[in-house]
Amino acid sequence: MMIRGMGSALPSRIMTNADFEKTLDTSDEWIRTRSGIRERRIASDGENTLTLAVAAARGALANAGLTATDLDLIVLATCTPAYPIPATACFVQHELGCRPIPACDVAAACSGLVYALVAASCLMHAGGCRTVLVVGAETMSAFTDFEDRATCVLLGDGAAAAVITPADNPVSGLYDQCLGADGSGAKLIWVPAGGAAEPASTKTVNERLHFMKMKGREVYKFAVTKMREVLAEAIERAGISMADVKLVIPHQSNLRIIESAAERLGLPPEKVAVNIDRYGNTSAASIPLALEEAWRTGRVSRGDWVLLAGFGGGLTWGTALLRL
Repeated sequence: MMIRGMGSALPSRIMTNADFEKTLDTSDEWIRTRSGIRERRIASDGENTLTLAVAAARGALANAGLTATDLDLIVLATCTPAYPIPATACFVQHELGCRPIPACDVAAACSGLVYALVAASCLMHAGGCRTVLVVGAETMSAFTDFEDRATCVLLGDGAAAAVITPADNPVSGLYDQCLGADGSGAKLIWVPAGGAAEPASTKTVNERLHFMKMKGREVYKFAVTKMREVLAEAIERAGISMADVKLVIPHQSNLRIIESAAERLGLPPEKVAVNIDRYGNTSAASIPLALEEAWRTGRVSRGDWVLLAGFGGGLTWGTALLRL
């Protein structure tokens, strides 16, 4: 398999750290020091996971020189679907004007794009499809409690998509992948209400249980350890060295986590993609947004080794070693 084209979509509204200073007991320095974030994109009226996903998908198809009727499958990674039922991917299929192809969502939070990419690759190898649209799209602001300064300053909205096709050369492909989860940490990052276990009620609304809750200290420890671990293991399994990798694209959870892992692995800044300063934590959209930017600007090109690493709610993690 290979990536044939990519596209992205971001809300037009930019929310800076200074904007939070007006409503919360916080400061630009406090936010930047602890997260590395300067600003993030926040969806306005009419913008949501579906609209962002469709815009990113159209960009990816145009970049690939294909149309929606060429697609055989859509896999969309999100933890903020446009509606509880059905899958947002089904709405994307309709909006794009596809044939009646299969379409499904993958809910693996910040590891979602890696999960979706691996699932798409497996289905391609099984012979069921040749041209797949993989999307990571989130509207984190819809589940953000803007009165909780510990979480609201971290999150942002956005989407990016990739069109995956069989490789037309002898080197492109998915060379290594690893997915995992530890459900014992499921409540470290979660939305308590709105599902079948705790349906919406006056009580859940009044207690603000429909917003994301996060135990930041525990999540930070998990992310720092897991990121170093999965990156090192992926390289070892593939039989290459970090020197061979053109770009590492980690989930953009916190700049301090990224810098810590990079330092331990001996990765120079130019080998690590960072967009959290401009976009915040966009969950399943963060890895594809960074990859699309690197693709569009020529930071990576055909034949380069690229290592994706996701980790987050679930607790989930996943790596994918690609040769573009």
